[in-house]
Amino acid sequence: MLLNLVASGRGPRSALLLHGMCGSSESWGAVTDRLIDSGYRVLAVDLPGHGFSPRDAATSVSAAADAVVETVRTGVSGPLAVAMGHSYGGSVLAAAVGRLRPTTAVYIDAGMLIRGGQNREALIEQYENDRRLRSRRGWLRRARPYYDERAIDAEVRAAERFDPATMAAVSLGDDVRWEPEPGSIVVRANPSDWVPERSAADLIHRGVHVREIPGAAHTVWYSHLHEFVDALPEVFPV
Repeated sequence: MLLNLVASGRGPRSALLLHGMCGSSESWGAVTDRLIDSGYRVLAVDLPGHGFSPRDAATSVSAAADAVVETVRTGVSGPLAVAMGHSYGGSVLAAAVGRLRPTTAVYIDAGMLIRGGQNREALIEQYENDRRLRSRRGWLRRARPYYDERAIDAEVRAAERFDPATMAAVSLGDDVRWEPEPGSIVVRANPSDWVPERSAADLIHRGVHVREIPGAAHTVWYSHLHEFVDALPEVFPV
């Protein structure tokens, strides 16, 4: 399956961006700008069931990773300098990273367990309710006061295009567990519901570089863009 890929910038290095649940390639807007300014060609992908990518009510994390790899190999020449995955996109990146082989892999507030064995209809109903809320500008302004108008526009469009059945399929099989590879980078909010303190300590022990942004939201660059950029000197050199 080929996914929708939005390429921008003309730099000699490539950076791949994988968004979280109910997001889209547009969710990375401010990060994309900073990457372009730093000399990257940016490749932002819509994951299955998101944005303008195909829907797939039988998908899985591994199938989404296969689609990302196929899309990158079809549309991109040369190695990846950076690959970033946020939340669910981090799970997909972990399943694809061995084939993508980026110089730097960054996992952003990404939980390392997706519980399987869920009820399909209940999940679809839950995700549909989330989709409806996120498609309302007034709700976003109240629930995400750190969103600027550009972010609100992007997230409303993402919610309108989000397919609950595709996302529900990810949680119908076995549990999906993964761990960032040693040498990779984890950026977590502090506190974080997705990467708690104990998990962060275990990652550091395993040779993963953990960067913390106090007070950040789950989508850390929306609430703390400058701190997010400063936390990644490997990606955004001074």
